[in-house]
Amino acid sequence: EQGKKQGCRTTMAIRAQFENSSEIGCFAKLTNSYCLLAHGGSDHFKVFENELIDHMPVVYSSIAGTRIIGRLAVGNKHGLLLPNTTSDQEMLHIRNALPESVRVQRIEERLSALGNCIICNDYVALIHPDLDKETEEIIADTLKVEVFRQTIAGNALVGSYASISNQGGLVHPKTTVEEQDELSSLLQIPLVAGTINRGSDVIGAGLVVNDWIAFTGLDTTATEISVVENIFKLNSGTPSALLSNMRNSIIDTM
Repeated sequence: EQGKKQGCRTTMAIRAQFENSSEIGCFAKLTNSYCLLAHGGSDHFKVFENELIDHMPVVYSSIAGTRIIGRLAVGNKHGLLLPNTTSDQEMLHIRNALPESVRVQRIEERLSALGNCIICNDYVALIHPDLDKETEEIIADTLKVEVFRQTIAGNALVGSYASISNQGGLVHPKTTVEEQDELSSLLQIPLVAGTINRGSDVIGAGLVVNDWIAFTGLDTTATEISVVENIFKLNSGTPSALLSNMRNSIIDTM
Protein backbone atom coordinates (compact mmCIF):
# COMPACT_ATOMS: atom_id res chain seq x y z
CA GLU A 1 0.00 0.00 0.00
CA GLN A 2 2.79 2.41 0.96
CA GLY A 3 4.60 1.64 -2.29
CA LYS A 4 1.44 2.38 -4.21
CA LYS A 5 1.06 5.72 -2.45
CA GLN A 6 4.65 6.63 -3.18
CA GLY A 7 3.98 5.59 -6.77
CA CYS A 8 1.22 8.20 -6.99
CA ARG A 9 3.70 10.84 -5.99
CA THR A 10 5.69 10.91 -9.24
CA THR A 11 3.22 13.61 -10.13
CA MET A 12 3.01 16.66 -12.28
CA ALA A 13 1.17 19.93 -12.58
CA ILE A 14 -2.62 19.57 -12.70
CA ARG A 15 -5.01 22.20 -14.04
CA ALA A 16 -7.86 23.29 -11.77
CA GLN A 17 -10.53 25.97 -11.59
CA PHE A 18 -12.64 27.50 -8.81
CA GLU A 19 -16.15 28.10 -10.18
CA ASN A 20 -15.28 30.29 -13.18
CA SER A 21 -11.90 31.50 -11.94
CA SER A 22 -8.42 30.26 -12.81
CA GLU A 23 -7.02 32.18 -9.83
CA ILE A 24 -6.98 29.03 -7.72
CA GLY A 25 -4.25 30.41 -5.46
CA CYS A 26 -6.90 32.69 -3.96
CA PHE A 27 -9.03 29.76 -2.84
CA ALA A 28 -6.45 27.16 -1.75
CA LYS A 29 -3.42 26.97 0.53
CA LEU A 30 -1.18 23.92 0.04
CA THR A 31 1.80 22.82 2.14
CA ASN A 32 3.67 19.53 2.58
CA SER A 33 1.50 18.51 5.54
CA TYR A 34 -2.01 19.89 4.90
CA CYS A 35 -4.25 21.68 2.40
CA LEU A 36 -6.85 24.39 3.12
CA LEU A 37 -9.64 24.87 0.58
CA ALA A 38 -12.49 27.35 0.28
CA HIS A 39 -16.08 26.11 0.42
CA GLY A 40 -17.81 25.86 -2.97
CA GLY A 41 -15.97 25.59 -6.24
CA SER A 42 -17.03 23.44 -9.18
CA ASP A 43 -16.11 19.86 -10.10
CA HIS A 44 -12.82 21.24 -11.43
CA PHE A 45 -11.90 22.19 -7.86
CA LYS A 46 -12.47 18.63 -6.59
CA VAL A 47 -9.11 17.59 -8.12
CA PHE A 48 -7.41 19.00 -5.00
CA GLU A 49 -9.23 16.59 -2.72
CA ASN A 50 -8.95 13.67 -5.14
CA GLU A 51 -5.18 14.05 -5.48
CA LEU A 52 -4.32 14.93 -1.87
CA ILE A 53 -6.73 13.08 0.42
CA ASP A 54 -4.52 9.94 0.59
CA HIS A 55 -1.50 11.97 1.68
CA MET A 56 -2.67 14.77 3.99
CA PRO A 57 -5.67 16.38 5.72
CA VAL A 58 -7.76 18.44 3.27
CA VAL A 59 -9.69 21.08 5.23
CA TYR A 60 -12.60 23.14 3.92
CA SER A 61 -12.88 26.46 5.75
CA SER A 62 -13.52 30.18 5.47
CA ILE A 63 -11.31 32.91 6.94
CA ALA A 64 -13.02 36.05 8.29
CA GLY A 65 -16.16 34.76 6.58
CA THR A 66 -14.54 34.97 3.12
CA ARG A 67 -13.46 32.34 0.62
CA ILE A 68 -10.13 33.93 -0.37
CA ILE A 69 -8.23 31.82 2.14
CA GLY A 70 -5.18 31.47 -0.11
CA ARG A 71 -4.57 35.23 0.03
CA LEU A 72 -5.30 35.64 3.76
CA ALA A 73 -3.38 32.71 5.28
CA VAL A 74 0.23 31.65 5.01
CA GLY A 75 1.79 28.41 6.21
CA ASN A 76 4.24 25.55 5.81
CA LYS A 77 4.56 22.07 7.31
CA HIS A 78 5.45 23.57 10.72
CA GLY A 79 2.68 26.12 11.15
CA LEU A 80 -0.18 28.23 9.82
CA LEU A 81 -0.61 31.99 10.31
CA LEU A 82 -4.07 33.55 10.11
CA PRO A 83 -5.11 37.23 10.12
CA ASN A 84 -6.68 38.58 13.33
CA THR A 85 -10.05 38.87 11.51
CA THR A 86 -10.31 35.05 11.61
CA SER A 87 -13.20 34.08 13.92
CA ASP A 88 -12.67 31.83 16.95
CA GLN A 89 -14.92 29.20 15.36
CA GLU A 90 -12.91 29.17 12.10
CA MET A 91 -9.64 28.96 14.01
CA LEU A 92 -10.90 26.08 16.16
CA HIS A 93 -12.18 24.20 13.10
CA ILE A 94 -8.83 24.59 11.27
CA ARG A 95 -6.73 23.73 14.35
CA ASN A 96 -8.76 20.55 15.05
CA ALA A 97 -8.43 19.36 11.45
CA LEU A 98 -4.66 19.87 11.10
CA PRO A 99 -1.92 17.53 12.36
CA GLU A 100 -0.86 18.14 15.99
CA SER A 101 2.65 19.14 14.90
CA VAL A 102 1.27 22.18 13.02
CA ARG A 103 1.05 25.35 15.13
CA VAL A 104 -1.89 27.61 14.25
CA GLN A 105 -1.55 31.26 15.22
CA ARG A 106 -3.47 34.50 14.65
CA ILE A 107 -1.45 37.65 13.90
CA GLU A 108 -2.33 41.26 14.78
CA GLU A 109 -1.05 42.92 11.61
CA ARG A 110 -2.23 45.96 9.65
CA LEU A 111 -1.36 44.24 6.35
CA SER A 112 -3.83 41.45 6.98
CA ALA A 113 -3.72 39.65 3.61
CA LEU A 114 -0.84 37.53 4.85
CA GLY A 115 -0.81 35.30 1.76
CA ASN A 116 -0.06 38.35 -0.41
CA CYS A 117 2.61 39.76 1.93
CA ILE A 118 4.52 36.59 2.85
CA ILE A 119 5.88 33.68 0.86
CA CYS A 120 7.58 30.70 2.46
CA ASN A 121 8.70 27.12 2.13
CA ASP A 122 9.70 24.94 5.10
CA TYR A 123 13.00 26.78 5.65
CA VAL A 124 12.86 30.41 4.48
CA ALA A 125 10.26 33.20 4.26
CA LEU A 126 10.32 36.40 2.21
CA ILE A 127 8.11 39.14 3.60
CA HIS A 128 6.69 42.55 2.62
CA PRO A 129 9.20 45.27 3.68
CA ASP A 130 6.55 47.09 5.80
CA LEU A 131 5.43 44.20 8.04
CA ASP A 132 5.78 44.81 11.81
CA LYS A 133 8.91 43.64 13.62
CA GLU A 134 6.65 41.64 15.95
CA THR A 135 5.01 39.92 12.96
CA GLU A 136 8.46 39.02 11.62
CA GLU A 137 9.31 37.36 14.96
CA ILE A 138 6.03 35.39 15.01
CA ILE A 139 6.68 34.20 11.43
CA ALA A 140 10.18 33.00 12.36
CA ASP A 141 8.92 31.33 15.54
CA THR A 142 5.70 29.68 14.28
CA LEU A 143 6.85 28.62 10.80
CA LYS A 144 10.44 27.82 11.95
CA VAL A 145 11.95 29.77 9.05
CA GLU A 146 14.63 32.37 8.37
CA VAL A 147 12.92 35.65 7.44
CA PHE A 148 14.07 38.22 4.84
CA ARG A 149 12.37 41.51 3.91
CA GLN A 150 12.32 41.59 0.13
CA THR A 151 10.55 42.80 -3.02
CA ILE A 152 10.11 40.89 -6.29
CA ALA A 153 10.50 42.88 -9.54
CA GLY A 154 9.78 46.04 -7.53
CA ASN A 155 6.58 44.59 -6.03
CA ALA A 156 6.31 44.54 -2.24
CA LEU A 157 3.56 41.88 -2.39
CA VAL A 158 5.99 38.98 -2.52
CA GLY A 159 3.24 36.39 -1.96
CA SER A 160 1.34 37.52 -5.05
CA TYR A 161 4.24 37.55 -7.48
CA ALA A 162 6.03 34.29 -6.69
CA SER A 163 5.38 30.69 -5.77
CA ILE A 164 8.00 28.50 -4.06
CA SER A 165 8.47 25.01 -2.64
CA ASN A 166 11.56 23.37 -1.11
CA GLN A 167 12.52 22.26 -4.63
CA GLY A 168 12.36 25.49 -6.63
CA GLY A 169 10.41 28.65 -7.36
CA LEU A 170 8.62 30.62 -10.08
CA VAL A 171 8.80 34.43 -9.91
CA HIS A 172 7.36 37.47 -11.72
CA PRO A 173 8.43 37.54 -15.42
CA LYS A 174 10.08 40.96 -15.07
CA THR A 175 12.41 39.85 -12.25
CA THR A 176 15.96 40.70 -13.37
CA VAL A 177 18.69 38.05 -13.51
CA GLU A 178 20.58 39.79 -10.67
CA GLU A 179 17.44 39.79 -8.52
CA GLN A 180 16.78 36.13 -9.33
CA ASP A 181 20.34 35.29 -8.25
CA GLU A 182 19.91 37.23 -5.01
CA LEU A 183 16.55 35.61 -4.19
CA SER A 184 17.88 32.20 -5.17
CA SER A 185 20.82 32.49 -2.77
CA LEU A 186 18.53 33.67 0.06
CA LEU A 187 16.09 30.82 -0.54
CA GLN A 188 18.73 28.24 -1.49
CA ILE A 189 16.57 26.94 -4.36
CA PRO A 190 16.67 27.38 -8.15
CA LEU A 191 14.33 30.08 -9.50
CA VAL A 192 12.94 30.87 -12.93
CA ALA A 193 11.00 33.94 -14.06
CA GLY A 194 7.80 33.12 -15.90
CA THR A 195 4.03 33.42 -16.17
CA ILE A 196 0.95 31.34 -15.37
CA ASN A 197 -2.64 31.30 -16.71
CA ARG A 198 -1.62 32.21 -20.28
CA GLY A 199 0.61 35.18 -19.52
CA SER A 200 -0.52 36.36 -16.08
CA ASP A 201 2.29 37.70 -13.89
CA VAL A 202 0.31 37.13 -10.66
CA ILE A 203 2.03 33.79 -10.00
CA GLY A 204 0.66 33.36 -6.46
CA ALA A 205 -2.92 33.48 -7.70
CA GLY A 206 -2.49 30.99 -10.54
CA LEU A 207 -0.18 28.40 -9.00
CA VAL A 208 -0.41 26.29 -5.83
CA VAL A 209 2.55 23.97 -5.20
CA ASN A 210 4.29 21.77 -2.66
CA ASP A 211 7.29 19.42 -2.95
CA TRP A 212 5.53 16.76 -5.01
CA ILE A 213 2.48 18.24 -6.74
CA ALA A 214 1.39 21.50 -8.35
CA PHE A 215 -2.02 22.85 -9.31
CA THR A 216 -2.31 25.61 -11.91
CA GLY A 217 -5.24 27.66 -13.20
CA LEU A 218 -7.20 26.14 -16.07
CA ASP A 219 -5.94 28.82 -18.50
CA THR A 220 -2.30 27.78 -18.05
CA THR A 221 -0.62 26.82 -21.33
CA ALA A 222 1.35 23.63 -21.98
CA THR A 223 4.56 25.67 -22.17
CA GLU A 224 3.90 27.26 -18.77
CA ILE A 225 3.12 23.84 -17.29
CA SER A 226 6.39 22.37 -18.57
CA VAL A 227 8.30 25.29 -16.99
CA VAL A 228 6.46 24.63 -13.69
CA GLU A 229 7.18 20.89 -13.81
CA ASN A 230 10.86 21.53 -14.53
CA ILE A 231 11.61 24.15 -11.90
CA PHE A 232 9.63 22.36 -9.16
CA LYS A 233 11.20 19.00 -10.15
CA LEU A 234 7.82 17.35 -10.66
CA ASN A 235 8.73 15.17 -13.63
CA SER A 236 11.14 12.69 -12.09
CA GLY A 237 10.77 10.44 -15.14
CA THR A 238 12.21 12.82 -17.75
CA PRO A 239 15.95 12.84 -18.53
CA SER A 240 17.56 16.00 -17.18
CA ALA A 241 19.52 16.86 -20.36
CA LEU A 242 16.28 16.99 -22.32
CA LEU A 243 14.74 19.18 -19.62
CA SER A 244 17.54 21.72 -19.62
CA ASN A 245 17.33 21.99 -23.43
CA MET A 246 13.59 22.47 -23.20
CA ARG A 247 13.88 25.07 -20.48
CA ASN A 248 16.55 27.01 -22.40
CA SER A 249 14.46 27.10 -25.55
CA ILE A 250 11.37 28.19 -23.58
CA ILE A 251 13.26 30.98 -21.82
CA ASP A 252 14.78 32.12 -25.13
CA THR A 253 11.34 32.45 -26.67
CA MET A 254 10.10 34.44 -23.68
